[in-house]
Amino acid sequence: MSDRIDSSGASPASGAPISAAPLEPTGAPGASDPSARPTLLSLTGVGRRYGARWVLRDLSLAIASGERVALLGESGSGKSTLLNLIAGLEPADTGEIRIGGRAVHGLDPDQAAQLRSTELGFVFQAFHLIGHLNLAQNVAVPLLLQGMARRPALERAGALLARVGLADRHASLPRELSGGEQQRVALARALVHRPRLVLADEPTGNLDAASAGRAIELLRDEIAASGAALLMVTHSQQAAAACDRRLTLDASGLRDLA
Repeated sequence: MSDRIDSSGASPASGAPISAAPLEPTGAPGASDPSARPTLLSLTGVGRRYGARWVLRDLSLAIASGERVALLGESGSGKSTLLNLIAGLEPADTGEIRIGGRAVHGLDPDQAAQLRSTELGFVFQAFHLIGHLNLAQNVAVPLLLQGMARRPALERAGALLARVGLADRHASLPRELSGGEQQRVALARALVHRPRLVLADEPTGNLDAASAGRAIELLRDEIAASGAALLMVTHSQQAAAACDRRLTLDASGLRDLA
C-alpha cells in the first residue's frame, strides 16, 4: 500500500465567523445546548487563488461538534476547493483554519496526512478506492492505519457495508461495482473510524433515491453516535434537508440560508 494513502483515501464571506447553529439532541451531555458544544471547525479570513484569480476570498465559518452543515452553490464556486483546504490537501493563501483548536494551515504534508488519519473522514467525488483490495479491506483501511487488529477492523467494515446495502459484496473488488456502489463504499470508509469531522463532497451525487436515503441515514446516525461534525457539499435538497444548517457559497462569500 502506498505511503501516500491516508484514512480518507487521499493522494497527493468577509466579517465575523458564521456561528454554529442549534441542532437536535445527539444523546451526548449538553448536546441540546449550543453553548455547551465546543467549536470543532473554525475558518477565519480564508482565501485561495490560482494565479491571479481568487477562487475563495476572506471566508469565515464556525461549526460545532455534532452539527451537520450543508454547503450549496453553483458549480465552480469553490466548494470542493474549500473542503480540500480544510483537509490540508491544498494550502490556503490567506487566513487560518483550525480543527479542534489545531491549526491546519501550517502543517507539513506528513502532519496533514496524520490529521486526516485520526480526525477526518473525507468522501470524495472521485472515490479513491484501492483497486487490489476488496470492499471490506478498502473500508477497513483507516482502522488498520490506526493500528486496529485485522479481524475487528474487518468486522466494523462489514457492518458499515451492510448499512449501505452492500452486505453481500464485501469480497468484491472496486472494478466489479457500479459508480453508485463505489460511492457507497467510499462513504462507509469515511465513517468507519468515527472521525471528529466528516467532509463530504456530493456523497449522494451518483445514488438513486433509495440508496441516497440510506446514505443520509448512515451519516445522521454515525454523527449522532460520535458527536462528530459534518460539512457536506451537495446539490441534493434531500441531503440538505437532513442537515441542521444550510450555507451557500458564491462570489460574495458564505451566507446562511433560511
